[in-house]
Amino acid sequence: MGSLSTSTNYRAPTDMEAISVFDILKIGIGPSSSHTLGPWRAALRFLDELGPLDEVQSVTVRLYGSLAMTGKGHGTDLAVMMGLVGFDPETVPVDAVPAMRTQIAESGNLPLAGSHPIAFVESTHIVFHFAECLLGHPNGVVFEAVFSSGQTIRSAYYSVGGGFVVQQGEQPSGARAVQLPYPIDHAAQIVTYCAELGLSIPELVRLNEDTWRPRAETESGVIRIYQAMRDCAWRGCNTSGILPGGLNVKRRATELQAQLLTKECATPSDWVKAIQQQNTNFSDTLQWVSCFALAVNEENANFGRVVTAPTNGAAGVIPAVLLHWVCHHRGDEESVVDFLLTASEIGSLFKKGATISAAMGGCQAEIGVSSAMAAAGLCQVMGGTVGQVLMAAEIAMEHHLGLTCDPIAGLVQVPCIERNSMGAVKAITAAQMALTSDPASAKVTLDDVIHTMWNTALDMSTKYKETAEGGLALISVAVPEC
Repeated sequence: MGSLSTSTNYRAPTDMEAISVFDILKIGIGPSSSHTLGPWRAALRFLDELGPLDEVQSVTVRLYGSLAMTGKGHGTDLAVMMGLVGFDPETVPVDAVPAMRTQIAESGNLPLAGSHPIAFVESTHIVFHFAECLLGHPNGVVFEAVFSSGQTIRSAYYSVGGGFVVQQGEQPSGARAVQLPYPIDHAAQIVTYCAELGLSIPELVRLNEDTWRPRAETESGVIRIYQAMRDCAWRGCNTSGILPGGLNVKRRATELQAQLLTKECATPSDWVKAIQQQNTNFSDTLQWVSCFALAVNEENANFGRVVTAPTNGAAGVIPAVLLHWVCHHRGDEESVVDFLLTASEIGSLFKKGATISAAMGGCQAEIGVSSAMAAAGLCQVMGGTVGQVLMAAEIAMEHHLGLTCDPIAGLVQVPCIERNSMGAVKAITAAQMALTSDPASAKVTLDDVIHTMWNTALDMSTKYKETAEGGLALISVAVPEC
């Protein structure tokens, strides 16, 4: 064990492996990809380690570092229980999440993998190690299972950002170690490949994605990601109330939408059509972008279903910019796919060359990366060249460098929700600037800014890396014990 500072130069062993669009964009449950989705997936992986469950007597979960410090606000404790029960975060009914916690509390039992009940008391079997951090990463979780024979299995996992999970000592293997026809670890390689092949960025990404699955499956899967984003924004725009956690944050998207759209829409597709039919001025367009982003992250804060893009805390940026394209520019289905394929490749570059974990790099790794992804996607569908698309991503990140992660009370609410709106607007501005610029005259490349972001992450004090030890997180707010 060591202090939080012992892991600041960590680089996950999967970082330089092949990354698919569906690794960067994943459907899951809020509020945090690193602190909710990641630990949830780690619990599911631990279930697979256990084999037959008949002899399992108890399971204890130990949370370290950032997972302990902000775990209550991010629902890490609830996430690991859901994983141990065997629920898939992509398909679990949203209402089942709080209901399962109540069931476990009332019965004193946890149905391991949904079928094998074991005695489980949350306050006893989930332990928060606030003063300790595993050496591998600030987001560490250890699962311990005791069998009737006396045997104990102990496994450590790291949640390394964006829902990615790495087991301690894990080596690259299997599907993640596939050989892509055009491996991309740096933006400069994109420029070279596209020039040699005469392709756009999304066309290049399609060739790599063909390694994993037929082209039609990729196209339909990306549309499914878009639909999940659209549906989430629609739910957020039609749900009012107070967000959970004790800060008493009022949901604003519904009231904002009421000022912009008087027509009631029964389905998400009808909702998009209604917005498309409006004559929208600049002020209203800007309001809609903010509304889309607020809606998604209010859903995220309420344990709703979102798309990690590339994280949950930044889940509203890409949907806001993409819906802006669809609603205000009448973007069609093909362009939606091009947008998301382009955005995902930019996210992969940051994952490989820096980090998408706020516990490692602050909020520049979440809102900053998502803004860069959205800027690239928008620039692509608006007719940008390869150089302009990469320039758009660079501009967006350049103006997020050093952004800290300091949520009040450890909740993904203040300032996180508003930051998604800001990141979305910056992405649109970056795309517009790139479209009127000559990339050959740029003083900073995307590879430069990714390298700089990583160095900034290394230099940033751990107080500002999702530890609730500095910045806005120190504001005194009366929050009841979770």
